Amino acid sequence: MISILRTLSPPPPLLMEPPNSCGGSQRLIALAQQLRLYRPPPLPSDDDIEEQRIEETAGKVVSQVGFAESDTPVARDPEKFRPKRAAVLVCLFEGDAGDIRVILTKRSSKLSTHSGEVSLPGGKTEEGDKDDGDTATREAKEEIGLDPKLVNVVTVLEPFLSKHLLRVVPVIGILNEKEAFKPDPNPAEVEAIFDAPLEMFLKDENRTSDEREWMGDKFLIHFFDYETKNKKYMIWGLTAGILIRAASIVYKRPPDFVEQNPRFKVPRVVDRNTIMP
Repeated sequence: MISILRTLSPPPPLLMEPPNSCGGSQRLIALAQQLRLYRPPPLPSDDDIEEQRIEETAGKVVSQVGFAESDTPVARDPEKFRPKRAAVLVCLFEGDAGDIRVILTKRSSKLSTHSGEVSLPGGKTEEGDKDDGDTATREAKEEIGLDPKLVNVVTVLEPFLSKHLLRVVPVIGILNEKEAFKPDPNPAEVEAIFDAPLEMFLKDENRTSDEREWMGDKFLIHFFDYETKNKKYMIWGLTAGILIRAASIVYKRPPDFVEQNPRFKVPRVVDRNTIMP
């Protein structure tokens, strides 16, 4: 039996707080303090692992199949493998009703691939990015016009693997001054910007699931229907998986439904054509 993947880089350093981190409501201040104490599960160093390029369309992270890396083994032998790295921003703020909400985007319908799918702002790490927080906030500025100075980056979650085995690091940031954010979608990439209550990703309401199979092991893909301002969205796959994990950490409880993450057996060869179902 081939062991479960524990491949990746050491836990990232604690991310620094921006000058505006003292602002916001008492609830957001308390949430920032809580999340700052969170540490993703430690993973061994992979500095000696030879990088193998796995491309993702336009370097963007969209709603696909995706699981926490520790749940998704990838072969080390005989092919050495190191996924490309990306980061997404889980940007939280306090809604008018006092609930915690997260900013989401709908990809442009003009894109040739994954058009109209829901995603978190984010993309591949680029040269010059200091850390995952830098990647996530830079991409958010490019995609939706969110000034990085408005975002208090408080922690990162365990990396996830996308359908095409791109390593995706969720970065949790808090938007203390929501009125200062003036959404400015990049029309080449983003059709709509909206927000949703984070707690909905722990509830069994408006949720369906689809059973998939990978080399004989079954797992569930979760789909959340959401409607706001007379527009309907489907949040699923990688994005849903990240938000289930983020909500579990924020609200300190598991979801009301069975996640059924995969316990994969591993293909003997992993290359750019290897994808999860």
